[in-house]
Amino acid sequence: MRAAVLTRFGGPDAVELRDVPTPHAGPSQVRLRVSAAAVNNTDLWTREGAYGLPGDPQALAGWLGPVDFPRIQGADVVGVVDEVGDGGDPALLGRRVLVDPATFDDRDDAAPEPRLVGVLGSEYDGGFAEHVVVGADHVHDMTASPLADTELACLPIAYGTATGMLERGGVRAGETVLITGASGGVGLAAVQLAAARGARVLAVTSPGKTDLVRASGASATVERGVDDLAAVARERVDAVVDVVGGPLLEQLLPSLRPGGRWIVAGAVAGPVVTLDLRRLYLHNLRVIGSTMHTPAHFAVLADLARSGALAPRVAARFALEDLAAAHAALAERRHVGKIVVVPGG
Repeated sequence: MRAAVLTRFGGPDAVELRDVPTPHAGPSQVRLRVSAAAVNNTDLWTREGAYGLPGDPQALAGWLGPVDFPRIQGADVVGVVDEVGDGGDPALLGRRVLVDPATFDDRDDAAPEPRLVGVLGSEYDGGFAEHVVVGADHVHDMTASPLADTELACLPIAYGTATGMLERGGVRAGETVLITGASGGVGLAAVQLAAARGARVLAVTSPGKTDLVRASGASATVERGVDDLAAVARERVDAVVDVVGGPLLEQLLPSLRPGGRWIVAGAVAGPVVTLDLRRLYLHNLRVIGSTMHTPAHFAVLADLARSGALAPRVAARFALEDLAAAHAALAERRHVGKIVVVPGG
């Protein structure tokens, strides 16, 4: 089969289109003929080795540590099951499925959540290929979903991360929520999902993208670098869903009502921030870190996808052999929505 293979940490030339052996499903696994796989920031940062290691932030590493090369990236995968491993359910054959890309430990302890131990396309070969093998318990039947394959491929990382943020932050109907980076993949997903919950959404977005963000469910928008963010801080919100980080934390923390929540899942504007702790403890604020989703969060997302309640935006489509161009388009950040690779052309 054809696959885009990451051979090392580096630039776009670290990814090579190769003919590799077609994988087969083992016990408790299924094989998919990939129909669509979306591109994420994690693909770029893993390729660059940009995650660092504990105690060595400059070390070349993937987001969970070392990367075993060669690796086929691509965590957002939709496809049709064409092989079922021993002991599997033959009824899955021919079903169109969406893949939960996250693998968790199965420790039975007092931890509030299972621990993330692997992600498709990072610790395991992913969907930038004609076929991929995944655990049978990671697939969700989307045969009846009204969404196209390219739309479904927008969901796992971006919408999964956004769902995890809203679930962990307890965002509910009637609340006012401020979302940063609202024109990006996770930010736009958060806008849609928060609005679907009945929350009032304020969105900080890039210049020129306000109409699309409003169409996704935002009640009001602020253009970063153009509008006065101090006006946003006077709004008084129940929660901030932050996928940007950097100086926005210091600028917008005063916008939180007493008892409010700052939910963070990104640091594209900078990982090191200045924080006045007095604003935190004097107003009983909470800062909540959120990485991806749990299986329960993903099941919530899958139900929404089957119901047709979501409207993922596909910004662009690329063939598998044009993955480097897809990476470049993502890095330019001029798009709204998700960039999707279609292995079949």
